[in-house]
Amino acid sequence: MEFSITQLLENFSDDKLVTPKAIEKKLAIGDDNKSVRRLQVTLDALEKIGILEKDKGRYRRIHEEGLVEGRLRCSSKGFCFAIQDAEDAEDIYVRESRLSNAWNGDRVLVHVTKDGVRRRSPEGEVRLILERSNITLLSTVKLVDASYRAVPLDDRLLFEVELVPDEEHPDLDVAVGKLVHLEMVRFSLGHHLPMGRILQVLGDDAESTNDIDLVCCKHNLPRRFSAKALTAAASLPRGLRKADLKHRLDLRKTLTVRIGNATAISIAQVETGWELGVHIPDVATYVTSGSPLDLEARKRLRSFFLGDTILPMLPEMNVFNQAEYLAMSVLIKLDHEGNVLSFEIQPSAILVRANLSYQRAQQILDGEVAVDKDAPSQEIDTEVEELVQLIAKVGALLQERSNAIRLVLPQIPSQEADEGVRGLTVVPSTLRIAGTVTEVMVLANKAIASHLQSLAIPAVYLRQIPPDQVKVDDWIKLLESMGISIQLETPEQIQVADIHNILQQLNQIEQDASRDILKYLLLSMSKTSEYVLAPALHFGLGMIDLPYLHGAFPQNHYADLLIQRTLHTVFEEGRDRRSIRIKDGVNLRSSSAHGQVNWSVLPPDTERQLIEDLEAILPKLNQADALYHRSISDLDGLRKAEFMRSHTGENFYGIITSVQSYGFFVEIESLMVEGLVHVSSLKDDWYEFPLINGKGRARASTLLVGRRSGRQYCLGDRVEVQVKGVDYYRQQIDLVAVVIPGSDRDLSNSEFILESNLEADLELPEEIDPATIE
Repeated sequence: MEFSITQLLENFSDDKLVTPKAIEKKLAIGDDNKSVRRLQVTLDALEKIGILEKDKGRYRRIHEEGLVEGRLRCSSKGFCFAIQDAEDAEDIYVRESRLSNAWNGDRVLVHVTKDGVRRRSPEGEVRLILERSNITLLSTVKLVDASYRAVPLDDRLLFEVELVPDEEHPDLDVAVGKLVHLEMVRFSLGHHLPMGRILQVLGDDAESTNDIDLVCCKHNLPRRFSAKALTAAASLPRGLRKADLKHRLDLRKTLTVRIGNATAISIAQVETGWELGVHIPDVATYVTSGSPLDLEARKRLRSFFLGDTILPMLPEMNVFNQAEYLAMSVLIKLDHEGNVLSFEIQPSAILVRANLSYQRAQQILDGEVAVDKDAPSQEIDTEVEELVQLIAKVGALLQERSNAIRLVLPQIPSQEADEGVRGLTVVPSTLRIAGTVTEVMVLANKAIASHLQSLAIPAVYLRQIPPDQVKVDDWIKLLESMGISIQLETPEQIQVADIHNILQQLNQIEQDASRDILKYLLLSMSKTSEYVLAPALHFGLGMIDLPYLHGAFPQNHYADLLIQRTLHTVFEEGRDRRSIRIKDGVNLRSSSAHGQVNWSVLPPDTERQLIEDLEAILPKLNQADALYHRSISDLDGLRKAEFMRSHTGENFYGIITSVQSYGFFVEIESLMVEGLVHVSSLKDDWYEFPLINGKGRARASTLLVGRRSGRQYCLGDRVEVQVKGVDYYRQQIDLVAVVIPGSDRDLSNSEFILESNLEADLELPEEIDPATIE
């Protein structure tokens, strides 16, 4: 099994000595002799350079002063910064001559050679490359002196790769002038060029290549499953067996429906309120730890939803395509106002009466009788329609009680019902049912989280911190420039209540386009959620003191699968009483156990192993989520660029959303694409921040003023622009201003540079720190 230096060093903590055998087990090397030898060679090399020390065949990590870990962020000019994980840590400047063959995106150990002074960053040199980021590359091929070279499309990778033929591509001449996806065979070694082999010839250039192919190749997303995984999936039972029902609730007579991509739901109205069931597919029963399916899932760690294309975490499991299947049911009792009275979490068997798209469910709510286009042969009976009505009714009750930040927008990225977008609940304006289903899924996640916390069971929780206050301040300036009065509870940090107050005011704006732009900006500045090992704040859901986790989609998230396995372990191995002398135990499947447990539920060895497994997988889960967000952002940018390319010469309106000393940003209303208007493109005058009392410049100004003409570009101004040209791969769009002749802003020769990707090579003033450009 392949492993990185980062993965290897994660096994050393607290200055403890670790044996190679223990590391082999943690890295799941097994009996692979080649990997065992590679591990030993790596351990010896790390000892030689002073990262590890050896004591009687065991190894210990040496923590050297002045040695920091970070990820390289480079510019097309060749200078790089090592970005540390801690948000308040300084970035380390690394000169090109001190990169030690590390590339942009690589995780490195940097030795600090010079402390930072005043506004200068500390300087350092790369001591060790911990993990390579660019295992594969998108490149164009050229012929140089009978040698085939690949030039990376990413202009921050300032090198060429020597191509070597293989069985699939023995003749490299056919790739000359083409865009290819290549795999690294050997990275740079001394003065020798890196070497690679072609995986796929994509086309003549990026523009002629399918956008999904571009995104998958750029981020090296796996699209094929191993033969072992496919065989394992095919060998799963195709339906329920009598033995499967043992120790499970049989809920097959309970009316249950699936809506959209959500988990199956059942609701019954009772005297005390409602009995709500969220029936999560019991993937853990079929995907056991260490199995071929599990190993395949660990490579991906989540499914990728790229528009209409889905890259699943697991191969198709026909057992869950049947009407009847095994589930982990969260059975919640609610009062008439939607308050949780109690709940149970039970392994079960269910029967799904109907699978409805969100569109069809919305049609039922709207009283329409159209047939579901995704299942035209499926007749919707009256009971199913009544259940959909109940789901909408209960979901609306939950929404009223929820403190979550909820955005209604005309178009949203692909998402799962409880995942949201950047941690926020985002609902398409034409599909209200999606919002109510989301509330039901979130409630199930809350129940699982509170149960595991109450029983003191180790688990992976979700945390979302508030957005950066600097971005919040810029957003508030824009709001105020558009006539919205803002009064924060605490000026130092925005609170959930502040967001709710602002959204109420936004809903009063008459212009739909302006209102949507402001909501999209809120969405874009929100932090993505991250996995942690203890209950923590979730800003988007408005959960300050309550635990939250993601557990409703084990077929799409490895973290959810781990949660489901943990629940099985609790139910099968957990102790329901302090000692065997006590007659009555607690029900470990019920919320009635909360506050009653003051002993360790899991056996010590089981709990210890669970903690170790979660600690090891946690950073990988967060890395997979970060990769997912980069991928969908890239796809979104490419599709916007493609749309704009097809509308060259056409006009669009936009709003100035940010003003800087080097220019201002424009958001195109109909597309939600942000663009930079650089001051150098404004040829009619010299534009700058206005003077303050005749002195200095207003660094936090909301407008640029022409020195001679006095013309202004203000935050919140609405401008009309025309599409001039598009750089598709860099997602860069050139626009020109369209102004009524003779007006104060007749700047028809001025160019606007639209960038949805800030990685573009901008000529910025010296006062802008290049490290802040991603």
